[in-house]
Amino acid sequence: MGGRILRVPLKNGDFQSVCDKLTSMSTSDSNSLDHEPTGTDAGVGQQIRDISEVPAVEVITTGAVHLMSAAAVKVGLADDPEAEELKDLDEARKLITALAGLVTAAAPEIGSQHAGPLRDGLRSLQLAFREASLIPDEPGKGPGEKFTGPVN
Repeated sequence: MGGRILRVPLKNGDFQSVCDKLTSMSTSDSNSLDHEPTGTDAGVGQQIRDISEVPAVEVITTGAVHLMSAAAVKVGLADDPEAEELKDLDEARKLITALAGLVTAAAPEIGSQHAGPLRDGLRSLQLAFREASLIPDEPGKGPGEKFTGPVN
């Protein structure tokens, strides 16, 4: 899997880079729903042992970063000449809302060290969505704001 760098705008005008090339947990064969073990159940047993060694905080943050990366592309923030063509605000709304739910629910479990950067990225995406939207949402009605509260 190649890594692309997405640049998410922060409230102070700077940008935060988000890499969509994540940890080695994400491999094409270990994430495939139709993966068939070769020969015996040993392949499945190995996959179970492999995932059992991954801390929950890593699984949660990896999922959040996947959502964040996908939302950044759908909001039009991809570092790509065709970024505008990739923009899809309806899809971005769904991804940002899912990210907000995950971050809000997981924050007490993963601690502020991990939740803080995820909240910052989420807020940046919410603001980018607001800027990209032709028809602005009412305060508190934007993507994920039912979980985070209004974002200004």
